[in-house]
Amino acid sequence: MPVSLRIPEAVKKRVARRALAQQTTAHAFMLDAIHEKLVAEEARAAFHAEARRRLARMKRLGKGIPANQVFEYLLARARGRKPVRPRTRKIA
Repeated sequence: MPVSLRIPEAVKKRVARRALAQQTTAHAFMLDAIHEKLVAEEARAAFHAEARRRLARMKRLGKGIPANQVFEYLLARARGRKPVRPRTRKIA
């Protein structure tokens, strides 16, 4: 499927400089940029889909962990401690 993009002249020049610095063509540079953006957006979409599934499960089961307990646990872990994992409890 042929695609045509209208790229502002200033952007073309920037792409050309970066492509030259990486010893590649402007075309290959732009294809790589598009690929990187696709990978990032697909990962973001998967992350949000997983979050929606987990929230639906939490609501269905009526159990969760208060956010402050989660943050305290994660901060302790980040500081190298070995805290007790918070337990799920009935949510309102």
